[in-house]
Order: sequence, then structure tokens, then C-alpha cells
Amino acid sequence: MFKQLEKKEEMKMWESIVQTGAYQKKAENTLPQELNIQAVTGASGFGAGRAGKEKLWSASVELTAWREEAGGEIHQGEILLCTPADDRLLKYLQTSVKGDSVIRCCVRPSRDGRFLLMTGPVQAGEDPELEEILEEQTQEIMMEVEGLGTFTLDRTVDWFETRVDWLGDEICLSFDQDEEDAMERAAGTARILMADQKIWDRRIREHAADELLQSANEWAENSAEDETEEGGPTVSRKQFMERMELESIQTEEDGGFDFWFGDGDMFWGHSIHVTGNVEDGPDWAGIEG
Repeated sequence: MFKQLEKKEEMKMWESIVQTGAYQKKAENTLPQELNIQAVTGASGFGAGRAGKEKLWSASVELTAWREEAGGEIHQGEILLCTPADDRLLKYLQTSVKGDSVIRCCVRPSRDGRFLLMTGPVQAGEDPELEEILEEQTQEIMMEVEGLGTFTLDRTVDWFETRVDWLGDEICLSFDQDEEDAMERAAGTARILMADQKIWDRRIREHAADELLQSANEWAENSAEDETEEGGPTVSRKQFMERMELESIQTEEDGGFDFWFGDGDMFWGHSIHVTGNVEDGPDWAGIEG
């Protein structure tokens, strides 16, 4: 599970981060004591973000439970284990710290109790009580939805999903995990779409073509693979709609929906995203990914 680096290399990597202004600024919001802890990670591993002209990543992984190694009280509930990181440290964390695992590391708790700041490398952990918590959190959660089938919780994104037939193709249908009433309303949105697949499929594709056909032709003109006749349209409106490959639909409790399509190589592998609601129809289309 953990990519092993030489101890000397690990310490050099951490020493360079700890000396940065970004790390010191983060440390100002922590308590002075350093704790040796073991913890259970959430479904996803390390993620990272970087704003503006910042040179370092803000790297973090969600913990669902943790305790001091000395056998202290187990703290349950989501909290972030975080650190500023350069490219090298981020790559190390992302390849070595996996989701749904027990880890060991040294940290300084934040003053507001919202995060734990790493002060050194992460290692594999071993704690019977934490391993019981891990086993419980990784049990598959399934839910039967009338008229739609059996949904399974994808914990990495926190939504329920299933596979359904849409005009002869198998796609993913999903909605966010939420209160029971909210999920039932989201399922109701899905039932409306599923009941009139041909109508909704055409409306969604037409809206995407109206919004993105010009962009598709501009992209094609910049592609070395454009072999169309000079002066003619690179992609017709009909061709655009036919080349869209529906992959998934996500529905919301307020009647909203998101349709995600493969682009049929019109945007060099990016996704076509169409949003809207069942009352007014599609209202936006864009290229993402």
C-alpha cells in the first residue's frame, strides 16, 4: 500500500516543506503539542488544490476516525489531515496513502479542531479497533428504488448510482446521498426522464448542438485530422447530435438534471455537459474535463 522511500530522502522532503512560509502560516493555527496518531482514511486518497499564484499545493485526505497511539480515546467524525506540498511530496502522498486504510503519522491539531497538520511521513498503521471501524465503513450500502432498480452508494463521491437502459444503451443513473425525502424527490426526477427517454434525449442533444456546434467546427478546423472539403461544414447539426455518446445522468431533488456525454472526438476527448430541469428543459451546455 505504501511506496517506500529511503528514510533520508523522506526527511529531506519534509524538511524542505516545513521551512516554507506556507507551512509556517498553517502551523500558526495549530496547538503546540505534536501527537503520534493512528487513523482511518475516508474513501478517497489525497486530493490537492492551488489558488492564484501559490507555489505549493494544499494537500489533504479525509479521516473518519483517529486516536493517539498511546491508546487514547477514538475520535470519530470527518476531519482533514493536511499539509502544504510541492509536486514531489504531493505525488508521494497520492501514491502511498490510499483511501479506506489505517495509517500512522505525527500531527499538530488545529486550534479550531477542523484539521490535523502533518509534521512528517505517513506509514501503514495497525490498530484492531480502528480496523473494525474501517471494516464497518467499507460495507456496501444498497438501496432499492421503485421503478428504477437497485442503487449502490459510491463513497468516493457520496452518491447512489445504478446502471439503466437508455434507448438501448447502458448508462449510469445517480443522485446525491441526502435525507430520505430529498433522495425520493431526486428519484422522482429520474422517473420523469426515464418515462420519456426519446423526447428528453432529443431535447438535450438539440440544446447541446445549438450551443456547441460552432465550437465543434472551430475545434475541427484547428485539428490536423480535419479532412472535410474546403468551404463545407466540418460537422453538421445532425452529425453533432449523433456523435454525442450519453454516459451518465445525475438527478436532483428540485427537478434538476445533469447529462454527461462522450464528445465523439469533436472536442479532443473532453466531456459534453448539459444541465436543466424537468419543468423548463435544458438550460446550459458546455465542454468539461
